[in-house]
Amino acid sequence: MNGPAHAAGAALQAPGLWRRMACWLYEGMLMFGVVFIAGYLFGTLSQTRHALDNRLGLQAFLFVVFGIYFTWFWSKGQTLAMKTWHIRVVDHAGRPLSQPRAFLRYLLSWVWFLPPLVVIAPFGLPAGETFVLMLGWVAIWAVASRFHPQSQFWHDALAGTRLVSVAPRPRRT
Repeated sequence: MNGPAHAAGAALQAPGLWRRMACWLYEGMLMFGVVFIAGYLFGTLSQTRHALDNRLGLQAFLFVVFGIYFTWFWSKGQTLAMKTWHIRVVDHAGRPLSQPRAFLRYLLSWVWFLPPLVVIAPFGLPAGETFVLMLGWVAIWAVASRFHPQSQFWHDALAGTRLVSVAPRPRRT
């Protein structure tokens, strides 16, 4: 069982859940910079004087900016956070993602946030309760990957993508 099929299977090994979640958290920290720059650009171009003015416009703009960011980086194989944690996104055959497949993954990845937001919206819950519900849903969605045959997140399965471990590049001396 040391033939090419075994080597290909090992090459498409899913990273552990803790490593994927650490990458997810790091990605969120990096996105703070993207939000800051995009928010500044939007506020400047729209001449928004108050943070709550034109809030829906800003949210739509950020949705588009996030879509461009993730679609572009995922079609190249990795975001900066994924490079740091040695994770790559590929299609089921192990090939790089096409732009449409990367965009589909982006849309489906909103399942990390949309279900609790839909539940929370009609009730106007305080920030603390909203945070607990969001955190609980993220934990449930992450643990649900344990029930996937290849330990992938379910939005990846639906998008026809998968996260795989990549060997770190050797350091040059």
